[in-house]
Amino acid sequence: MAGSLIKIDEEIVTSAVASVTLTGIDSTYDVYVVRFNNVAPSTDNVSFSVRFTVSGTPDTSANYDYAQKNIRTSLSFDNISSTNSTTLFLSRNLGTGTGEVANGIHYLFNFNNASEYSFLSNEESIRTSDAELLGKQGGGVLTVAQATDGVQYLVGSGNIVSGTFTLYGLKK
Repeated sequence: MAGSLIKIDEEIVTSAVASVTLTGIDSTYDVYVVRFNNVAPSTDNVSFSVRFTVSGTPDTSANYDYAQKNIRTSLSFDNISSTNSTTLFLSRNLGTGTGEVANGIHYLFNFNNASEYSFLSNEESIRTSDAELLGKQGGGVLTVAQATDGVQYLVGSGNIVSGTFTLYGLKK
């Protein structure tokens, strides 16, 4: 895939922000990719989520569905899922301690197609506030047929205090 990713937008968080928004998705590429690394919150033990944007504004409707497999170091595997949520839930227990960060890759499909639902597939690795390594794999969908042009990342309470978020187009 080297040489196939074209950087479109990047946000590097070095001081507290309520959310991070990446935009620039259009009809140029069929598939887009978001890479995020070293994401940390200002508040301990919070959730980490994503929403899709329409004309740069987050869609906050209760039309997100998701399902994920969690692979944990301290417990057995488990599944989480939800329908009709206001975000796509990515992680719980994101913490403020040393090394407690989220890293991952999201693939975005059908985003610029107003006749289709927008889909996200995710692969993530997180060090939680419980000092547990958590691997996640799954996906989500915004169940509204509309063109979406970006993503917004946020935490359950407080702010995002660090992290690099990069949006790429995947060459056809």
